[in-house]
Amino acid sequence: MKAGSVRYQIRMSDTVRYGIIGSGMMGTEHMRNIAAVSGADVVAYADDHEQSRGFGRLTVPDATAYADYADLLGDPDVDAVVVATPNHTHREVMEAVFASGKHALCEKPLCTTVEDARWVAEAASSSDAIVWCGMEYRYMAPVTRLVDEVHAGTIGALKMLSIREHRFPFLPKVADWNRFARNTGGTLVEKCCHYFDLMRLITRSEAVRVYASGGQDVNHLNERYDGEKPDILDNAFVVVDFESGVRGLLDLCMFAEASRNQEEISATGDVGKVESFIPSSDFVRGLRRGGENGRPDVHTEKIPVDPVAMAAGVHHGATYFEHQAFVRAIREGLDPTVSALDGLRAVEIGVAAEQSVRTGLPVSVESLR
Repeated sequence: MKAGSVRYQIRMSDTVRYGIIGSGMMGTEHMRNIAAVSGADVVAYADDHEQSRGFGRLTVPDATAYADYADLLGDPDVDAVVVATPNHTHREVMEAVFASGKHALCEKPLCTTVEDARWVAEAASSSDAIVWCGMEYRYMAPVTRLVDEVHAGTIGALKMLSIREHRFPFLPKVADWNRFARNTGGTLVEKCCHYFDLMRLITRSEAVRVYASGGQDVNHLNERYDGEKPDILDNAFVVVDFESGVRGLLDLCMFAEASRNQEEISATGDVGKVESFIPSSDFVRGLRRGGENGRPDVHTEKIPVDPVAMAAGVHHGATYFEHQAFVRAIREGLDPTVSALDGLRAVEIGVAAEQSVRTGLPVSVESLR
């Protein structure tokens, strides 16, 4: 936000009117969640792909459909937009969004390259509009609980942070754009930037060094698109060293759908350990000497999630809570909880990880700035 400027705010009595740019799988998830948020409504959507516009018509039948997002950005009935287009289009779309002056939530990754993400972050810093990077994982109830416990000092001084995602392969997308790293930024940017964002949030520190080992060992090996073989990683280990001295580990496997939980997050300090599990929604708190006679004490509980939020999306209710926060920021003129700068920092770690996989060497995050 520009120094001395005042953001346009919507009165509490008004509805925040959204336009969705990109009405594919993620765009329609945003539509369903916005419909569930009090004081918000989707009034328009845009997609240059007819089948995707059809998904929009099914999800928000009363909204105006545009084939060109420029027409949506020119619609005076739209207060805020969600950018849910393919990753490699984000900078181009955001350039037009900034010119429109509308508030924006741009899906992760902010961009596919550090250069483009830096451009968006710098433009956001001088904009009167709220620019928010979509990082749904921050808003999953079991994850929020873990973050709160770490920041409250429950486990003492945080030393180690581990995030495991064992899941299914990438889903098909329009024109198969997500089969190639040039379009996605690479798996460790496209898929994992929100985990690197979580690491920064939990550690309250910046990454200084990244080492990664990964490969494409199972998925998409026999696929060809115009004769070209997909080049996206399907598994990796990524170690991130932070300024605070905390070490983070990401364990990614995209041929592990035979798992009880898709995400497992563990934070360990000098006093204890906390863990969260999704989709089981379990939270575990363990203290090294909290039990009888100074023995370890481990407590497990189920973290409830609003059923309205769960019904609206596939991110364990997170998208609903994300839009509640976004709408509040618009109404009250608040800074974004997840800024474009946060989006840039997550892209930097992902790009460093992709580079480390290619070279077999650790990568300094500073070298990318």
